[in-house]
Amino acid sequence: MSEKLLVQPAGLILPELPPLSLYIHIPWCVRKCPYCDFNSHQAGPTLPEAEYIDALLADLDQEMHAVQGRPISTIFFGGGTPSLFSADALGRLLRGVEQRIPFAPDIEITLEANPGTFEQEKFKAYRQTGINRLSIGVQSFQPAKLERLGRIHNGAEAVRAADMARAAGFDNFNMDLMHGLPDQSLDDALGDLRQAIELAPTHLSWYQLTVEPNTVFWNQPPELPEDDILWDIQEAGQALMADHGYRQYEVSAYAQAGRAARHNLNYWRFGDFIGIGAGAHGKLSFPDGRILRTWKTRLPKDYLNPSKPFKAGEKLLPPDELPFEFLMNALRLTDGVEAELFNLRTGLPLAQLAEARREAEQKGLLRVEPDRLAATPRGQLFLNDLLQYFLN
Repeated sequence: MSEKLLVQPAGLILPELPPLSLYIHIPWCVRKCPYCDFNSHQAGPTLPEAEYIDALLADLDQEMHAVQGRPISTIFFGGGTPSLFSADALGRLLRGVEQRIPFAPDIEITLEANPGTFEQEKFKAYRQTGINRLSIGVQSFQPAKLERLGRIHNGAEAVRAADMARAAGFDNFNMDLMHGLPDQSLDDALGDLRQAIELAPTHLSWYQLTVEPNTVFWNQPPELPEDDILWDIQEAGQALMADHGYRQYEVSAYAQAGRAARHNLNYWRFGDFIGIGAGAHGKLSFPDGRILRTWKTRLPKDYLNPSKPFKAGEKLLPPDELPFEFLMNALRLTDGVEAELFNLRTGLPLAQLAEARREAEQKGLLRVEPDRLAATPRGQLFLNDLLQYFLN
């Protein structure tokens, strides 16, 4: 879309700009997992660390117009496997970012890492760069399940990764776990959860395996548990985590008190985020009412090619799409959001939702709370059905 078409929507002014986050995509992995549909690519014998960091900073320079005087409240290194990069490289990047945009005093900086790429000294070095939160991609502790998922680590390495993280000074870390795995029983799934809980992460991301297009599993579908078993796993797993102090605050996110992932909360509360790196997405608001979705060139070789642009495209969100865009995120939260946030984030009057709210409330999908927008437990289960009410 050309700049001349990115005009201010008539009469739509944002009362205030939302918090600003930064997402940094590092697209390389040791090996591509058969279920993965993320923009990740198998690494060669060497990684172009220095060149990629240079490109990330140049990419950020082109996004500086979106900062609008705001500090960065959270940073998230996603991938791929960002922990393939050295602490020196990530430290240089963080220094370069902070020279351009001030960091909030309590900034949360998260690094995704896989147990198979962990080294104790590397962890200490990451912590010294200012990274203060880890997200460890465990998925399972059981050898047969890990092999079926194409993971490069084993269960013992996953256990050690948690111990190493804590020893390196990370008092805040997440563990990613999957359920609904090929041939997984209820006991298998709860066994993984019990092992994770024993390691006492501050946060658990626990989500069901789904078979996505453009993956190995899509072309060679595995035998997945039947719906009755999946339902039993979901109910028993949620109860187990609740018993151990992990409160569900989002569809697949559970946290100890005060340890919800602030970066992801900013997404779900329709905050802003600059996305840099191959295939990174962003969402940016401007005082004149414009709200843009942006996306970057996907292939690393193209992203690193100085003759090609970083940005692959952008879309101005029209006002009639904003209710769905906002609620698609906000209603994932188990407590929803305060109703006034709709106006603050979109510039639209809350009254615009009135008819759809009444219909969704009557169907038992939306809670009857004037000051909040929140799904009922039934609405959380049938979130797509709930969102249909807010499609124009």
